Amino acid sequence: MKLNLRPIYFIIGLLLMTLALGMLIPMSVDLAQGNSDWQVFMMSSGVTIFVALALIFAGRSQEKTPFSIRQGFIMATFSWVVMTIFAALPFAFSELDMSYTDAFFEAMSGITTTGSTVITGLDYAPPGLLLWRALLQWLGGIGIIVMAVAIMPMLHVGGMQLFKVEAFETTDKALPKAAQISASISAIYVGLTLIWALALWLADMTPFEAITHAMTTIATGGFSTSDGSVGHFDSGAVDGIITLGMIAGSLPFMLYLRCLRGNFTALLRDTQVQWFLAIIIMLIMLTSGFLWVQKGLDPIQALRFGSFNVVSIITGTGFATTDYQLWGHFAWPIFFFIMFIGGCSGSTTCGIKIFRFQVLYAAAHTQIRRLLEPHGVFIPYYNRRPIPEEVLTSVLSFFFIFGVCFALLAMALGMMGLDYVTAISSAATAIANVGPALGDITGPSGNFQTLPDSAKWLMAFGMLLGRLELFTVLVLFVPTFWRG
Repeated sequence: MKLNLRPIYFIIGLLLMTLALGMLIPMSVDLAQGNSDWQVFMMSSGVTIFVALALIFAGRSQEKTPFSIRQGFIMATFSWVVMTIFAALPFAFSELDMSYTDAFFEAMSGITTTGSTVITGLDYAPPGLLLWRALLQWLGGIGIIVMAVAIMPMLHVGGMQLFKVEAFETTDKALPKAAQISASISAIYVGLTLIWALALWLADMTPFEAITHAMTTIATGGFSTSDGSVGHFDSGAVDGIITLGMIAGSLPFMLYLRCLRGNFTALLRDTQVQWFLAIIIMLIMLTSGFLWVQKGLDPIQALRFGSFNVVSIITGTGFATTDYQLWGHFAWPIFFFIMFIGGCSGSTTCGIKIFRFQVLYAAAHTQIRRLLEPHGVFIPYYNRRPIPEEVLTSVLSFFFIFGVCFALLAMALGMMGLDYVTAISSAATAIANVGPALGDITGPSGNFQTLPDSAKWLMAFGMLLGRLELFTVLVLFVPTFWRG
């Protein structure tokens, strides 16, 4: 069957129009500050609007046809790539004089909420560019939430069909309900951002710092306005507010909506949230206890540094208050492995996601019981409901493909001359969308500027893979997909 690309052109055009209008915000900031980069944002916005209008007019159609699965895969991947191409323009033409490779890497890192950076001297960078980085992560955060509740379940990617929302069907009758849910989630997202911006401002950040950090905190992105990240502020109040913000951004936004509609226990009764909070508490106790007993920090300081950095890495935010590599070899394996965990499905976080570990545990537990009692009937459950066989297969396939992609990415980075620790941890931080890696070069006190261009393009592809749950991108490389 012939693939109709018109709806895809139309949607990507609308997304580009949103991106172009977003460029006017940092343009206004630079113009008010008397920074010449406002012209860069104005020209970039103009180019983006031109292409957006061309795509919108090319995609207009009087026919109302259902949105197919193949169209969904193409739209999900190409929208992210095309938006990154245009989001990189302000970086490429700014006074920072970045190459397009660096600009694309920074834009992809921003829009996928990864948080890896190639920019040094953030403390002296133009305010418009700092705001643009934060805005990209903020838009990427709300974008991935909507995709997680609307697109991914439809595509049956990695077990996401567990979270199918009946309103997000392809029938015309359901579209108003779907639009209402998306608008409600967006309102919650904006509300949380404003609450955390106010809290950070009251904690003695400047209004600009408070807004940018609130945006990247709720989006679990990790871009900061300083090379020293959140450690630059050296404030226990700021650390505590951002820690709570990262957790808030890691919880399912659909459950926030249910709470606001009167089901006040929806968050606490969800087993995914329970697992997530239990894992975080266990890791904080372990890390803080180590800092107190082995490193001689006082209990309050140990809890402050341990909780912030653990939550930052496990949620894939990537903020840092200190170089945790200096904590000794105890910290290295912990921070490496928790990179992969991520937060809850339907949140702004990245990684494997908690629900997949729950499904894997349920499947393994059921298998062990079958071995002990071969004639018994045992069914794996998730959130007190039986797990369909299709979901089990999807989740197990996701774990396998995730491991293979990580291994291939690490080997490819190693072939480009990166040392073992840098290659392994950079592959992990890219595919898990975390931000800082490990080692002297790309660790929390370094960045990715010195990596070869080929490694940056490869990592950008890894970020896209991880953000779109692997299969959404990989299916486009299957020849039969294009043959229908």
